[in-house]
Amino acid sequence: MLQILRVGVAVLGIAALAFGAIRPAEAACQLIKATHSAGSKAEAAKSSQALVVKSAADLKRAKRWRYLTLYAHRVKADPFWKAVRPDGPPREAVLKPDIITTRFYTTCFTGVVVPYVCTTGSSACGQ
Repeated sequence: MLQILRVGVAVLGIAALAFGAIRPAEAACQLIKATHSAGSKAEAAKSSQALVVKSAADLKRAKRWRYLTLYAHRVKADPFWKAVRPDGPPREAVLKPDIITTRFYTTCFTGVVVPYVCTTGSSACGQ
């Protein structure tokens, strides 16, 4: 009887170790930010969002994730001319309203040498 009890405890211990080591993989997230300019606000926004999608696809391939989901994430406007605008665009240059979808958070502003610039942020989560 004592031997059966020992074997039972050993089997339960091994099973606990095996199931404890097998956990579902947790999703990892990474911030993606892209800036693009164009002749119109709509075109600059569309182009910066397309750059985010391309960066997300590159990330998915590099991490060998099976899936990837984008979630809107607000980021600071990122001008190209940091020597002229080291702290980002001035308040009066920012165009309202921001463009917010489930996948993208886009902030647009007037550029220094280009008419419109948009910065898009997304949190890319995958596994």
